[in-house]
Amino acid sequence: MNTNILALASALSDQDLLARVGVLAGKEREATVELVAHLAVLDARPALYAAQGHGSLFTYCTEVLRLSEDATCNRIQAARACRDFPVILDLLASGAMSLTSVRMLRPHLTPENHEAVLTRASGRRRRGIEALVAELAPRPDVPSSVRKLPTATPARTLMPTAVATASATRVESATLGSPEPAPPVSSPPPLLTRRRPIIETTSPERYRVQFTIGKENHDKLRRVQALLRREIPDGDPAAIFDRALSLLLEKVEKAKLGAAAKPRPCVIRPGADRQLRTPAIPSRDIPRHVQREVSQRDGGQCAFVSKDGHRCTERTFLEFHHIVPYARGGLATVENISLRCRRHNQYEADVIFGPHRASVVREAHGFQNPRGV
Repeated sequence: MNTNILALASALSDQDLLARVGVLAGKEREATVELVAHLAVLDARPALYAAQGHGSLFTYCTEVLRLSEDATCNRIQAARACRDFPVILDLLASGAMSLTSVRMLRPHLTPENHEAVLTRASGRRRRGIEALVAELAPRPDVPSSVRKLPTATPARTLMPTAVATASATRVESATLGSPEPAPPVSSPPPLLTRRRPIIETTSPERYRVQFTIGKENHDKLRRVQALLRREIPDGDPAAIFDRALSLLLEKVEKAKLGAAAKPRPCVIRPGADRQLRTPAIPSRDIPRHVQREVSQRDGGQCAFVSKDGHRCTERTFLEFHHIVPYARGGLATVENISLRCRRHNQYEADVIFGPHRASVVREAHGFQNPRGV
């Protein structure tokens, strides 16, 4: 059928083809506006996509609606902007603004300035929107990013030391604020709005990291370079970053997941057997050995599975979830604890206890968040 459409389009005259493309573009804008409006409502009803096994609207759009990641980001940001300022829907329908323009402007729109800003943005192309954003947020910091660059030279033609040296030069230049070659005049100015982190490789298993730091951190870096000169003779910031990140990761995993290189054995103190025979309220705290086993078993991923067998793919904002709720006597055991993303932890609490209303919970129980899931 799609090949027939191509054949029909090829048979059109020049004028008819242009007219038809214009009509289709208008229909696409109308469909996009309708989709954005519905996404705005769906974003306010997270239980709908959570029940389908998706921990966020982003994963629902990419996995169920089959939208690309970029298209999803644009539409979700536009949906949230339209929910706050519905006039944007008319601008999108008329073509006066694009989804990208709305996404770029959204962080800078307020109830006080949105009418004036949208009027100025109407009809502008991307560079014009970037100039407008620069006026609304002057001298912004360069956002931290990890970017994957196309490999110009095959990795096998470069010696490992050459790759390391080149990488160190780029990272140090970006990190320490050394002057870099000016970009060509024709290149667009840097995007000043926040984006999702981007990971780009310069060659196989090599990555370029660029971010801006203040004077205090600059001085810390210089001090570490001096102290580690024996271990890292060239003061490569990439090597220092690697060491610092490894230490931070170890600390965060220990705090968040109970990870430990040498877990302590479980030792029963003298007299503890008498305490065990005494009836007591079970603790809500999850022991570290349980956190470790659950994290390994669930693979660092939300373990919610929908009725049709789809497992949530979220790996961020993970929480330890009581399968049998703590409020109903659920214990903090490996069998009763499972990883959940924030959305699914809340969703399963709503399924068991009903929609969460903080004011009602505080009045009924006298303290906050008693549902214990």
